[in-house]
Amino acid sequence: MTEFSFACTGVRADRYAAGPTLVFRLRVTASGGARVHALALRCQIRIEPARRGYESAEAEGLKDLFGERSRWGSTLQPVQFAQVSVMVPSFTGETETDLVVPCTYDLDVAASRYLDALDGGEVPLLMLFSGTAFTGAGGFRVEPVPWDREASFRMPVTAWREMVEQHFPGCGWIRLPRATMDALLAYRSRHALPSWEATLRALLDDSATAHPPRTDPPRTEGFRTDALPADPFAALTRSTGRTAP
Repeated sequence: MTEFSFACTGVRADRYAAGPTLVFRLRVTASGGARVHALALRCQIRIEPARRGYESAEAEGLKDLFGERSRWGSTLQPVQFAQVSVMVPSFTGETETDLVVPCTYDLDVAASRYLDALDGGEVPLLMLFSGTAFTGAGGFRVEPVPWDREASFRMPVTAWREMVEQHFPGCGWIRLPRATMDALLAYRSRHALPSWEATLRALLDDSATAHPPRTDPPRTEGFRTDALPADPFAALTRSTGRTAP
């Protein structure tokens, strides 16, 4: 059987993709200068968070994923980043190809949340390969790519941030339930607001006006419900006549 080895030599953000996309440069080597007619390759990419250090601010941003730093010895487990396929064309001995990885900025996804919390440095990645090779100098022979083929790569955080900035310049991303989106849309239409930013700012302004900050000294005897923070979305239910659950 032909022995295959893999190495990642670089990564860049795809400026012309319709959505956030990273392009990894992959080097494929076939042992003994073997002739490969085609290679149907599958690649699973994992983030290995235990293979780098973290500043205090980064650790604070990763609490929702891994808990307190004191627990990281057991919670800092690999995070799934992507699973993609690529067809490598004919080559002899060695070749390089692009591995195109569509990404998301959905912060409900663990990988995106992890990357968003990093201030800089590199992201330790592990690439796991499998697939089917069509080889042979005088004909076709079908061979599997063993499941133990892998490659490590340290992706600069700047590559991720450049990709995000290309598609979400100066913006964040949030996902809301359909009922909340319908209520926001009704509020926006009713007040003829030009954008979602204006809609949220109007809600925050309404909340600040309806619930000005208290200036009286805090009381220590017991729990005060009037000291709870105001709900900026209360204006939605007030204006639509709905009651909170």
